[in-house]
Amino acid sequence: MIPTRSQAIQAYKDRGGQIAAVLPIHPPRALLRAFDILPVEVWGPPAVDASYGGAHLQPYVCSIVRNALSFLLAGGLEVVDYILVPHACDSLQGLGSILIDFIQPRQPVLPLYFPRGRRQSDLDFLVEELHALYLRLEELSGRSPGEDALAACIQVDNEADALLADLYLKRRHLPLDQTEFYRLVRSREYLPSERFVELASDALAQVAEKPLEVKDIPILLSGIVPEPMALFDALEEMSAYVVADDLACCGRRLYPPSDDQDSFLRMAQRFLGAPPDAMHGSSISARLDHLSRLAKVTGARGVVFYEVKFCEPELFDLPALREGLAAADIRSLVIEMDLNDGLSQRTLTRLEAFLETIQ
Repeated sequence: MIPTRSQAIQAYKDRGGQIAAVLPIHPPRALLRAFDILPVEVWGPPAVDASYGGAHLQPYVCSIVRNALSFLLAGGLEVVDYILVPHACDSLQGLGSILIDFIQPRQPVLPLYFPRGRRQSDLDFLVEELHALYLRLEELSGRSPGEDALAACIQVDNEADALLADLYLKRRHLPLDQTEFYRLVRSREYLPSERFVELASDALAQVAEKPLEVKDIPILLSGIVPEPMALFDALEEMSAYVVADDLACCGRRLYPPSDDQDSFLRMAQRFLGAPPDAMHGSSISARLDHLSRLAKVTGARGVVFYEVKFCEPELFDLPALREGLAAADIRSLVIEMDLNDGLSQRTLTRLEAFLETIQ
């Protein structure tokens, strides 16, 4: 049984730990855990009263940011002790500014700036950002975890992420349907790394020697977040199987291991070694190469871009990405959704029509 977010939060609070609500997209898990703070990611959440956030944000701000602010103002984040807002896009940066300068919740708001490239200067910048976050947490918490404590948390994170990568590699050998697989993958968003290691290890212990026979249409799913999760049930009913993903909350966070002796450099190297991501300034050519390679390796017959409305970094890339995929004879479909909309009949019809063209 995979604990819910609420259960994970309560269990961690019961043992004396603190909670940080972390906005997308790359959470500094090991750094927070060194301070005995559990990072719990906030991807919206879906299905909240968006009017609270609508009073402070433009109507063209994405629903992840709008719903997060609404959830906060409605009291949904009262259980947390910190709010961390990485500046992954203009909307998130705006949210950070609103929280720091205007709304000012009772919890400390911690900004985290990610670089927009993968050069040496970007690595140096991220090391300094992570160190600045450490000093701020030191000031707020009264704790000073040493190098050994930080290194131990990074090591557990490495182990959890290695198992996550293994789940992706062996997904066709696992006795899990698509919804079960992605519920397990997405539990990485809120479970302590040690608990995720246990769940992932249990799943991998059930790996079949031969891949399970899948006769469904193989597709690659790209975008930000697969909400509602009923999307996977719908795809299954349409005889479609997600063989790989480029989702911001899932496949874009397959971090490579790093064994550098400096913990801050080690964390920064892992973040910048993640797959290409529009949120962090990856080039269109890098993203196109990544998607094309994923499709080729997994046998995906098409790409479904499942995007949050008004997500500018994603939507700006789509015309060029789709043109490049078409040149490689890979068909694609774009679906824009709002976190509060659910799966409309129009979306289901478009998905079904697309699958008919690639089967």
